[in-house]
Amino acid sequence: MLDKQSAIPIYVQIEDYLKEQIAQGVYPVKSLIPSERELTDMFGVSRMTVRQSLTNLVKDGLLYREKGRGTFVAEEKMEQPLNGLTSFTEDMKERGFVPGTKLISFSQVHPDPQLSTRLGISSEALVHKVVRIRYADDTPMAIERSYLPVELFPTLSEEALQGSLYAFIEKQEKLVIGQATQRMEAALAKTEDAGYLHISLPAAVVLIERVSALDDGRIFEVVRSTYRADRYKFISEIGR
Repeated sequence: MLDKQSAIPIYVQIEDYLKEQIAQGVYPVKSLIPSERELTDMFGVSRMTVRQSLTNLVKDGLLYREKGRGTFVAEEKMEQPLNGLTSFTEDMKERGFVPGTKLISFSQVHPDPQLSTRLGISSEALVHKVVRIRYADDTPMAIERSYLPVELFPTLSEEALQGSLYAFIEKQEKLVIGQATQRMEAALAKTEDAGYLHISLPAAVVLIERVSALDDGRIFEVVRSTYRADRYKFISEIGR
């Protein structure tokens, strides 16, 4: 299986072999792959070489480890484009998943200085604060904390928040969504968020803040989302 005379490093050859086995369904999603000791015996190489291969595949998101249990095949990451303004519900439907939403809380609060600046409103104004877990085929994928001016959406209800917020804005409120600005950063999941997302700490997440405007320029939402880094990869098309 390995060509020890090849210019391709042994650990890379092992990675390629495991990738091929996974692609062919020898090791299905969530299945346990052979242990380091078993792979060492199989390939006739050092345990350090095998460990390097597995570590690289874990970093690439192809495998994941569970302490005390072993190394497993990870689910394929979803590609999330960054060059389009769509709702989570629309994204999941386009990918063939059944979108789901669990409303954690719905309240009216006064915005802090940063939030009021983002929304372009007074700190004395009220905003809807919406906390939702977003699902794909019953798997929690992200937590969204959305802030919307009450003055702009006085009829927003818990019922409307069970589905697509953008559908509510466009179909019920008859408003036209324009454009948005997004900011991204990597972080470690907080304890509360890890519980919602069913991930074990420490775990990497991707934080995205989106500030969205209507076609007339009015800011209608600030959304601060926490995405599972083990299930998402973000892509962007750029040109020169």
